[in-house]
Amino acid sequence: MNMETPAVTRIQFNVRDLLVKYGFIAVTLILFLLFFTTQDTFRLSTTFFSMLKFTSVVAITGLGITLSMAVGGLDLSVGAVAGMSVTLSAMTMVIYNQTGIVAVGIVLLAGAVIGAVNAFLIVVLKIPDLLATLASMFTVMGLKLVPVNGQSVSSGMILRDGSTARGKFTDAFLKMDTGKVGPIPYPVILFFVLTLITWFFLTRTKWGRAMYAVGSNPEAARLAGVRVKRYRALAYILSGILASISGLILASRIGQGDISAGNSLLLDSVAVALVGTSVLGLGRPNAWGTALGAFLMGVVITGLTIAGFPYYGQDVVKGLVLLLALIFSFTLSRKKSRFVPAV
Repeated sequence: MNMETPAVTRIQFNVRDLLVKYGFIAVTLILFLLFFTTQDTFRLSTTFFSMLKFTSVVAITGLGITLSMAVGGLDLSVGAVAGMSVTLSAMTMVIYNQTGIVAVGIVLLAGAVIGAVNAFLIVVLKIPDLLATLASMFTVMGLKLVPVNGQSVSSGMILRDGSTARGKFTDAFLKMDTGKVGPIPYPVILFFVLTLITWFFLTRTKWGRAMYAVGSNPEAARLAGVRVKRYRALAYILSGILASISGLILASRIGQGDISAGNSLLLDSVAVALVGTSVLGLGRPNAWGTALGAFLMGVVITGLTIAGFPYYGQDVVKGLVLLLALIFSFTLSRKKSRFVPAV
């Protein structure tokens, strides 16, 4: 026998509604204020911008994941593409002695090509998204090691023919990570601009709305005249390009073609994109949600590091944060629908 009165039911509905919409934002603010009030170093402006700078790589890659999720898929190759971009940009400048601009062009083109290959596997050959991008991930991770004999690329390295690499990372390329506008690092500006563009694309253009339609119900979208295959392909191409941009920033930050770069990027970028679905109770991938998810991860890792929390325990905290976000996004939102306010 249900003893709940209409007033109690209405209160339950309102509480769940508030938790679904603002719970994740509240968690972010609480953690930020906790570290801000307890850690002196966390209060420094340099720490804040440094946190945003190192978060930008994960956030930009997460935007690519967001686009693939918008069409109902998931791109598992983004970390490998970013790592390949590090090696490829280093090869272009160090081994082939080209400029930073040439390296940027080649890397962006390579990211688009890998995205197109993923699209071909998924759209034309009809291989499931996870399997196709997983295969691409392993292939790209292996291919990037072949031309460099499995070693990192750096100035003065010995090449296959016994000669010495004559090139180096150009100052302009390195400034991609070290440059600032006032106190704001270039990667932070780029991250904000790309988030704004992605948000506008997904929510204010017919192409973005079509992507959401495809992700929600591809058959209904097809019957409505949406070219489902074209939009799914576009999502993976854009995801590859965004991953390559992350790789360029990583390469500029490291200053060499580290073959291990990008290895942990996939899990973090998937996490921030999934976390972003819980923002404002939208329950769907969105650019600002991904940005906030990346910001929360940055706050957690920076705060715990300053507090002396062991690095091997930080993944546990990240996992708990992700779990909490998923509860806000899925469990509570489903429960919310069971309670209809009395009229």
